[in-house]
Amino acid sequence: MQIRRRTHKVKLPGFGLTLGLSVTYMSLLILIPLSALISHAAQLPFKEFFAIVMDERVIAAFKVSFSATFYAALINFFFGLIIAWVLARYNFFGKRIIDALIDLPFAIPTAVAGISLAYVFSPHGFMGAILGKFGVNIAFSRTGVIVALVFIGIPFVVRTVQPVIEELDKEVEEAASCMGANFYQIFCKVIFPAIFPALLTGFAQAFARGLGEYGSIIFISSNMPYKTEIVPLLIVKKLLQFDYKGASAIGVSMLVCAFVLLLLINLLQVYTKRRRKN
Repeated sequence: MQIRRRTHKVKLPGFGLTLGLSVTYMSLLILIPLSALISHAAQLPFKEFFAIVMDERVIAAFKVSFSATFYAALINFFFGLIIAWVLARYNFFGKRIIDALIDLPFAIPTAVAGISLAYVFSPHGFMGAILGKFGVNIAFSRTGVIVALVFIGIPFVVRTVQPVIEELDKEVEEAASCMGANFYQIFCKVIFPAIFPALLTGFAQAFARGLGEYGSIIFISSNMPYKTEIVPLLIVKKLLQFDYKGASAIGVSMLVCAFVLLLLINLLQVYTKRRRKN
């Protein structure tokens, strides 16, 4: 005679309350505003929506925003890895100060960052005067947009990769070194595959943060249509002109592009994790 035992799933105390609070919080801050934006844009006929999104000025703003954000995230991808490596592996004088300065873009308002960067890189600023002697102009150009996005995006890469580097098992590196591997081989075969998912996550966070950046860019950029005008600035201009339909259409299209890019990056992260396990 077989005796069947009933198994009960153990639930954490307060699960229902915390789940309800989480859903309510997410709904108030994210789901409801996004739903309002989408519903307002859905009132437009498809031809009108398509005409707004495919306008030459809107396409130019999308090109500026996505290209500048990609280049800035790519710069942070490499230099963020170097900074995280130095902070995690080396001890030197002033390390705590540099480590604290990494979080500075989180602490100061983006408008303050934009004014500071515009002043430093302007033709009469400290860095702008030096670079101007070599014919390099940063402020009030598309390069200035990239500089601003690098500034606000570097903490995402460093703070994502640094803990992973600190938790790496050094015995594995020592074992590879005992087997005759040099530093380049150890880094490419042992270290980089372990930190690549975190590095990719930091890249995605910096990219997503840069797409919606507004305050730090408008001061260092000339904000010229078809040249340095970004999508958030174009949306603000539409709102100031009481063109709510145009602003909502551009906002929804940018939201869709951001979701697609983040989905692709997340799929790439899942692929890299499965490849590591296999």
